Amino acid sequence: MDWDKLKIFHSVAKAGSFTNAAKHLNTSQSALSRQIKSLEDSLNISLFTRHARGLVLTHEGEQLFKTADEMAQKIQATRLALMESTDKPVGLLKVTTSVTFGSLWLIPKLKEFKDMYPDLDVELTLSDNIVDLALGEADVAIRYRVPKQADFIHRFLMNINHHIYASPKYLQEKGTPLKATDLKKHSIILYGPDVPKGLENINWILKTAKIDKPYHGTIEVNSLFGVLEAVKAGMGLATLPDFLAASAPELVRVLEGSTGPAFKAYLIYPSEHKRTKRVRAFNDFIVSHL
Repeated sequence: MDWDKLKIFHSVAKAGSFTNAAKHLNTSQSALSRQIKSLEDSLNISLFTRHARGLVLTHEGEQLFKTADEMAQKIQATRLALMESTDKPVGLLKVTTSVTFGSLWLIPKLKEFKDMYPDLDVELTLSDNIVDLALGEADVAIRYRVPKQADFIHRFLMNINHHIYASPKYLQEKGTPLKATDLKKHSIILYGPDVPKGLENINWILKTAKIDKPYHGTIEVNSLFGVLEAVKAGMGLATLPDFLAASAPELVRVLEGSTGPAFKAYLIYPSEHKRTKRVRAFNDFIVSHL
């Protein structure tokens, strides 16, 4: 059996569909389908039952997957052991976090990290959607909620506080709200319409103002950078994480007493990486900068 085809089969079986596997492997669905078909032909068996909702392993497919999974785990363990045999962290470290936090907080610190560990290659994925650590899409993540997986390790890093901000231009034109109920008279910029998991309370300004959606005075932007730019342009008031608002010092914090929920940031990684020098080095570096 061709090991390259077995690796593809293993990835498709774990992903449950050609679509998800294609994204993970950065290839096309048709290319994956041809490889699986070729493997099935060489073994003269069917490995998957195909239906509208995805792929289901046949009995023979489950047998092959068990073996391929054991092989993949052994190869991964061997790879990590070889990488850990040196005195310093080496190899590839895959990190993921949100777009705004990664851009404004993490990236400015990565040069120092690279200077400390020149033999480490860093692959940084910035996404407001969840990157799957279990599938090996990243080694370590900084996220805003505790992982559900029991075999994941998480470490609390910091509270990310949010406040209400506006531009001087907007306040000059529309006035400054002095109490929460004054917000009903103002244009409000929201994050949306789809809010990532862990950030469900990001639009707490509506609750503060006792406003129910839909509300005629709102603008929705599906990017915190976009929300920031809308505030800077004088389009309305918005709740912003303080580290993001700090990138635009001209903004004015309004209703000082109105503080939203603190989003807790955690460093998360699979337990199999607990003793890897790459993850330990990144863990220690991040904690030293809090």
